[in-house]
Amino acid sequence: MLVLRILGWLAVLGLVAGAGFWVLTMPRGLSAETLAAMPPGDAARGESIFWVGGCASCHAAAGAKENDRLKLGGGRVLATEFGNFAPPNISPDPEHGIGNWTAADFANSMLKGIGPGGEHLYPAFPYASYTRMELGDVADLWAYMQTLPPIPETAAAQTDLRFPFNIRRGVGLWKLAFLDDSPAVTIADASPEVLRGQYLSEGPGHCGECHTPRNFAGAVDTSRWLAGAPNPEGKGRIPNITPGGPVGDWSLADMVYFYQTGFDPDFDAVGGSMVDVQENLAMLPDDDLHAIAAYLAAVPPQASAPAAR
Repeated sequence: MLVLRILGWLAVLGLVAGAGFWVLTMPRGLSAETLAAMPPGDAARGESIFWVGGCASCHAAAGAKENDRLKLGGGRVLATEFGNFAPPNISPDPEHGIGNWTAADFANSMLKGIGPGGEHLYPAFPYASYTRMELGDVADLWAYMQTLPPIPETAAAQTDLRFPFNIRRGVGLWKLAFLDDSPAVTIADASPEVLRGQYLSEGPGHCGECHTPRNFAGAVDTSRWLAGAPNPEGKGRIPNITPGGPVGDWSLADMVYFYQTGFDPDFDAVGGSMVDVQENLAMLPDDDLHAIAAYLAAVPPQASAPAAR
């Protein structure tokens, strides 16, 4: 009798724990009031958001150049310790891409990491940074995305994660712990230019996703913001880009020239995954490039992160 009673209580506790997990991990999108306030998008403004957001770097074919960077059929694979993430087709194709999404679907994916079916998206899609974006910029980006060529095929690769990371519902716990739309760092007496650079870098530009070390759960460690991190592609390291790192003696003009041309002050050419990033940055207005440089010069200096994770 005692054994049956214990088993009964264990079953009850299991049901309560399961119900608690289900409630805690429930996808929570933008409110109806927020979505109703979403302005009509402007595709011309959205083009700059597209480039600073790096959409082509993951969703276009590897090595794509010029107009091919606008063909967002997906297919690249990001190999991580959690498994392989494969960016999908996000072209306007209604069957294979996101052509049947609404503006609200897009806003929820960008700001809350929720797909159109109400499912959690994996944070390899950098909505942990995009969540800092203004709703108007999301609307502008959506308008620009509608102008891109539809790609009528499913992305060649598919996401393949190991257990338990393949349980999407568990992403809800990750969001509760780590999804935060507040600024990554505080900069005292920041000028409007620095604040603009902070917005571009911490939000759509998602610089911290590669340049900041991550914790055990794969979330960026903001206490080591931009201090450098292991290369997610497995070779070498992503550099420290605070004033305490190798770029600390670069002038603002050096930084802007690097964004525009891909050459550092010693005339060494950009390499690795930063090639795509630099090509995207070169598409931005000069004012935005100066703002990003001003922000990086103003962030708290960090010693470069240690080599071991």
